[in-house]
Amino acid sequence: FTYFQQVGGLDCRPVTGEITYGLERIAMYLQGVESIYDLVWTEGPQGTVTYGDVFHQNEVEQSAYNFEHADVDYLFGQFDQCEKESRKLIELGLPLPAYEQVLQASHTFNLLDARHAISVTERQRYILRVRGLARDVAQAYYDARERLGFPMLESAKEAANG
Repeated sequence: FTYFQQVGGLDCRPVTGEITYGLERIAMYLQGVESIYDLVWTEGPQGTVTYGDVFHQNEVEQSAYNFEHADVDYLFGQFDQCEKESRKLIELGLPLPAYEQVLQASHTFNLLDARHAISVTERQRYILRVRGLARDVAQAYYDARERLGFPMLESAKEAANG
């Protein structure tokens, strides 16, 4: 389990938990296989199709792109654009699409990191930029839900009290 005392810099009340085992790892245990690529995806008239049959080529190609071919100059611009767009969407009171831009910025950072395009000093600065965006989006989402009176909270209280 992972316990969250804070999300986006906001305290969680109550503290929440997450099961951190991925679906694929659970399936590996249930099927008794050592490699994700050996998971049975489906059985059909033409035989067994494995996870590897479905996803291995994608993994090979995405890895080649991520580590060898991603255009670094483009990625730096994309990161800046995602950050700018997220900030604009926060100002417009649109925290959900702003969050999507944070996810894209984070992914772009990971690509830049995979390409070794960011120095150790820059890496920390980029992490702080993503963290700041995530914090601001979390606060904007909280504020939006608060303006609505936290509509799902009453349903949760009613369900808990029977």
